[in-house]
Amino acid sequence: MIHYRGEAGFRHESQPAIGILVANLGTPAAPTAKALRPYLRQFLWDPRVIELNRVLWWTILHAAVLVTRPRASAALYRKVWTPEGSPLLSLSRRQAAGLEKRLAGRARMSVRVELGMRYGEPSIAAAMRRLAAAGCRRLLVLPLYPQYAAATTASTFDAVFEELRTWRWVPELRTVATYHDEEGYVAALAESIDELWRREGQPDRLVMSFHGMPRRYFDNGDPYFCYCQKTARLVAERLRLPAERLLVTFQSRFGREEWLQPYTDETLRALPARGVRSIDVICPGFAADCLETLEEIDGLNREFFLHAGGERYRYIPCLNERPDHLDFLADLAARHLGSWPAAGEGGAHPKG
Repeated sequence: MIHYRGEAGFRHESQPAIGILVANLGTPAAPTAKALRPYLRQFLWDPRVIELNRVLWWTILHAAVLVTRPRASAALYRKVWTPEGSPLLSLSRRQAAGLEKRLAGRARMSVRVELGMRYGEPSIAAAMRRLAAAGCRRLLVLPLYPQYAAATTASTFDAVFEELRTWRWVPELRTVATYHDEEGYVAALAESIDELWRREGQPDRLVMSFHGMPRRYFDNGDPYFCYCQKTARLVAERLRLPAERLLVTFQSRFGREEWLQPYTDETLRALPARGVRSIDVICPGFAADCLETLEEIDGLNREFFLHAGGERYRYIPCLNERPDHLDFLADLAARHLGSWPAAGEGGAHPKG
């Protein structure tokens, strides 16, 4: 028997509102092995993330990964931790607040924006309950993953639907699955690059590093690789960058199987021997800076390139809370909300 939560229950006196769930991957509560262990357990046990036989993977996860990885990951998180805590969490909170501010007055109904993380806190379930308690009878789910992948976007939808299974009164629901080729997103990326180039000049190569995934996920039909390539092509076209000066690579491998190639770390190690002395690196698949961009790209991979003989390495930050980024997200959300009828037009708010 399902126990239905009361947050989403019908109230005659409530005023209908639109809720926007802004979602991202998540972060541990602290840069410690103790905090990393439950976070990694939740993350790595997601069958969307690790597509292996459950019994086999449970054994590997608990006998090996959760024994050694929490301490190593905690050391990396300490390198990027700020007085506000996790960079991803603090930036995501500001993104959600900026989006809500931009949408105020643009919709015909009240709009409330909440941040939910797929793993860790604040959870997607808790964010949805806050939206329900605020009277949101329509819900737009906006995962901040520009390029759809089953391991990220679809996993977010899984968490949303799992929470809705416990609600008696399920809201009208819309989802944003991808925005990899949206003009506003491409324009903001290109402008963030061009600002640096106008100020300090262009490099020998521009490297666009996306998060990787096992090659077999792509072989099984995941569109992520193709979406990454399209994003890179559209940004390069907007910059009028010749194809030979652009490199698209994939980072953050985990495990022993083949992942999407070329690998970022191997590429950066090899470039100086090919006569490439200066590069700029940007990570268009991340909406906000996090461990994978700040420690892995701006730290470790910088060392790889410079130690191999490179002379200038510049990391271009994620779009974060840039005004053009938040303006785009507001436009994107408004377009998805725009065709919803106002209260009373489509019978969205039952009368008592």
